[in-house]
Amino acid sequence: MAIDQDLLKVISSIDSLDDMNHFFEDIFTPAELDDISLRWKLLKDLHNGLTQRKIAEKYGISLCKITRGSKILKNKDSAVLKVLNS
Repeated sequence: MAIDQDLLKVISSIDSLDDMNHFFEDIFTPAELDDISLRWKLLKDLHNGLTQRKIAEKYGISLCKITRGSKILKNKDSAVLKVLNS
């Protein structure tokens, strides 16, 4: 499923972190916000060289969840990798 282009435009137009935080709280459930925050944290940890096992221990999650993030970072065309490298 593709992300709605209008939604992406709206998100990119928000210039205040406080406003973006409120917008995200309005459209996402607390569980969805937790999931996306965890995904970002584990991606940063992987990028910083933490092992998958250490990340699993740190957040109390399975290695399977971390494997997806590892695959993302192995893709040289990954947008996440470009952001983390900048």
